[in-house]
Amino acid sequence: MTTDQETMSDRLHVAIIMDGNGRWATERSLPRTAGHHAGVRSLRATVEAAVERQIHTLTLYAFSSDNWQRPQSEVRALMRILAAQLPSQAARCVRQNIRLSIIGRRDRLPDPVLQAVLRAEARTLHCTALHLRLAIDYSARDSLTRAARHVGNNGNGDFLQALMRAYNADSLVPDVDLLIRTGGEQRLSDFLLWECAYAELYFMPDYWPDFDGTKLDTALCAFQKRQRRFGKVPA
Repeated sequence: MTTDQETMSDRLHVAIIMDGNGRWATERSLPRTAGHHAGVRSLRATVEAAVERQIHTLTLYAFSSDNWQRPQSEVRALMRILAAQLPSQAARCVRQNIRLSIIGRRDRLPDPVLQAVLRAEARTLHCTALHLRLAIDYSARDSLTRAARHVGNNGNGDFLQALMRAYNADSLVPDVDLLIRTGGEQRLSDFLLWECAYAELYFMPDYWPDFDGTKLDTALCAFQKRQRRFGKVPA
């Protein structure tokens, strides 16, 4: 990474919609769960690349609230993967000084997943090299609605604090600078709608299991060439 990229990523918040696991597997005549297992490998590689590139915050869309509508066999498989992978991922995070936190609803998570979430967050709370956030049972619309209802019912209060509580975040993070979506689709799918108000969007055809540090660099280089004006006239 160049010096310019290192400066650029000092406080960079990158969010990724990890799309295409199922299609990746189907095209290889494999069960969809094989795509999710392959996606875990890409997640690990991407997290390591984010640390190397000194990205400040990395938010990954792991399971949306709408994903509960998928076939129950696939949902159960995804929950088993989460419960099995969170402890090992937390151990890696500790070794790499990465803080791991989960955003989204927790009341619908199976108990093994919820307990793995709580232990992973506690183990990595002190880490500072990267803030890795996994969005699980997450819906931006639901979070915004519940935050607005909370502020309205109380007659006052800070909306951002209410929004944090709505999706179980324990600290404010910078707004998203770069949103990447794999898999060829070009939509936000109810992900970080508030935080992506001025995010640069980068869509790529590659399925998530094919994503790695090189693909991340491609997106970062494209981001670096964008002119971000935030509604102002460029100097």
